[in-house]
Amino acid sequence: MHPPAIIWDVDGTLVVTAEQHFRAWSKLAAELNLPFTRADFAATFGMRNPEILRQLFFPDATDERCRELGERKEDLYRASVREEGTQLLPGVAALLSGFAARGCPQAVGSSAPLGNLDLLLGVTNIRRYFGALVSGDDVTRGKPDPEVFLTAAAKLGAAPEWCVVFEDAVAGVEAARAGGMRCVAVTFVGHHSAERLRAAGADLVVGSLAEVTVEQVAALIGG
Repeated sequence: MHPPAIIWDVDGTLVVTAEQHFRAWSKLAAELNLPFTRADFAATFGMRNPEILRQLFFPDATDERCRELGERKEDLYRASVREEGTQLLPGVAALLSGFAARGCPQAVGSSAPLGNLDLLLGVTNIRRYFGALVSGDDVTRGKPDPEVFLTAAAKLGAAPEWCVVFEDAVAGVEAARAGGMRCVAVTFVGHHSAERLRAAGADLVVGSLAEVTVEQVAALIGG
């Protein structure tokens, strides 16, 4: 029986940081004297900063302008995380340890910058579970393009058909499917409905990862 390779999204899947991201984007928008709504946040959650900035604020922004504004937003976000902390979502700790015990390689595949991932994995003390980290800094195309997940799979030495992605966003589910991977989607944070996640191609949709077992995930690839 082949153990699955597990690829984790971070924000909204491993940890709860949505409000900190929302406040950071809101503060940046206020500095720019531009509007930013909950609907804007939900529509772009899970995307890389350049895509968000061009979709919501500056369609013709240069890469340098996107880098500058993205760094300002992430500075605001990381300051909030350092001040307030964060916590793992329900069921995550048990799955991380369960996959490790079964010999499943695990990676992070996130649109977030590497600095955010280092901070979050350190605050939650889970860095030891991951054989690879792939951030938005490592790819040129954001979700729903599968580049981030395919890069993570390659770093783990795992074929895409043996990979199971954990996600909470429609763009992330679409990226997993485009990469030829299975996907477990969680609605706990509430950005996307179960119906939308299923329509995007999720193999399993749950309200909480506490509902998911290692055996269920292994069964998705016949392992």
